[in-house]
Amino acid sequence: MTPEQERRSAELMARAQAGDREAYADALVLLTAVARGFVRGRVGNVPWVDDAVQDTLLSVHNARHTYDPGRPFAPWFYAIAAHRMIDVLRRERRRAAREIGTDELPVSPSRPEESPSLDPEALRAAVRALPARQREIVSGLKFEDRSVRELSARLGMTETAVKVTAHRGYKALRRMLGKPGG
Repeated sequence: MTPEQERRSAELMARAQAGDREAYADALVLLTAVARGFVRGRVGNVPWVDDAVQDTLLSVHNARHTYDPGRPFAPWFYAIAAHRMIDVLRRERRRAAREIGTDELPVSPSRPEESPSLDPEALRAAVRALPARQREIVSGLKFEDRSVRELSARLGMTETAVKVTAHRGYKALRRMLGKPGG
């Protein structure tokens, strides 16, 4: 952020805090460009740059009341941008660890009986049938994209206990759905 951008951002944010909607819109436009440059400067031109920018702008919106116009704007903004960039980076690493990128779609089997089918409603019913703790952990890991660490902190369990409970939940789901390995 150049000194001029910092001065302009601080002025716009102070006016936005006073209720000036136009100043707030102008601040978001300016901060979009600054955030994009910040993220690209640290991680390159990765596909998730816009996700980090959007998360940064949402956080600025939610925290705009905490900005003190008597203090420099850049440190306040860059603290938010850095934290949001790290959050998106972690999310992308988790996603990359469980997904395989390819330019070709998988070829489906020619005979329908070879194709593994899973009825989404049967899966929902099976998840609802799990004991509460297993249901909460399986849902958190698979449907809410939470990490084992997040769930262990939220539930007051060790990470190992979360993993064991998840494994037992998966095994119970396979058994309920009539899949091998259950």
